[in-house]
Amino acid sequence: MNIISVAVAGVLGLALAAPAMADTRIDQRQANQEQRIEQGIRSGQLTAGEAARLERGQARIERMERRALADGRMDPRERRRIMQAQEVQSRHIYREKHDNQTR
Repeated sequence: MNIISVAVAGVLGLALAAPAMADTRIDQRQANQEQRIEQGIRSGQLTAGEAARLERGQARIERMERRALADGRMDPRERRRIMQAQEVQSRHIYREKHDNQTR
């Protein structure tokens, strides 16, 4: 193989792998946020109501992801929307854990 063929193959490989990596990032962030909620429950930083509200937010994002993958792939617009929802959820988790309410 010549250098151009190798370069083209590398670029195509990255282009095909990028969506899969983004989905992995979404899944990993979901898992991290679930852990943050669980830690808040264990430490008493989250009340039962706060935890329930945060869990509903996590479930909403999971539904968004399932709908986006219903056709077998997630397009960039769907991915961006899910990642934005995760960012909002992350801020909610932080605020609830640091709002001086305890169980």
